[in-house]
Amino acid sequence: MTQPLDNLAVAVTGGFGALGRAVGEVLARAGARVALIDRAAAPSGVPSGVLALGDVDLGDAAAARAAVDRSAAALGGLYGLVNVAGGFRWETIEGGSIDTWDRLFAINVRTAVLASQAALPHLLAAGRGRIVNVGALAAGQAGLGMGAYAASKAGVARLTEAMAEEFKDRGITVNAVLPSILDTPANRADMPDADASRWVQPQALARVVLFLLSADSAPITGALIPVKGRV
Repeated sequence: MTQPLDNLAVAVTGGFGALGRAVGEVLARAGARVALIDRAAAPSGVPSGVLALGDVDLGDAAAARAAVDRSAAALGGLYGLVNVAGGFRWETIEGGSIDTWDRLFAINVRTAVLASQAALPHLLAAGRGRIVNVGALAAGQAGLGMGAYAASKAGVARLTEAMAEEFKDRGITVNAVLPSILDTPANRADMPDADASRWVQPQALARVVLFLLSADSAPITGALIPVKGRV
């Protein structure tokens, strides 16, 4: 039986974190050839057949391009890119620093732009492809302490829309998922009194990403898809 991503090559940035690992596992089970790219050192226990590229500064254009090119060479081309790389910091405006705004823009927006620019020559050469960005539900309305994070994720949303318009007639779709709170060990540690059963499981979000990479999603581009769980 043919799988949704049978023998298609997909690179995942931020691939060693909780969500990146979940995306990699779901895509590999769907038949994809997967490369995980991350700033951290490559972990042990990467699934067989999955390429793990560690110590990559995705905020550096040359490093991002080298990692994506290496992924495409190892996987025999490139069909999809999932931009998971990013970060979060809670900080009020009154007590905060402009450095936080610069930092969150760099890790949430700059990495997505540079990885996408690195992937585009491969996707355009193939005449088809998928880019899926991980935004955030908070991008639509910032809560207390969420200004810098929400602004950076709003940048991811606008990047998604701009790329979708730019490449809609060239065989490439670009969409974003907007999760609420992910059920990760870090979030459980930060919010020990919260009801984690209401949060979004990384594997569940990964399956939404899988759909956006699949042939069934071909009519969809420029979409910002909320994945709220029960938050």
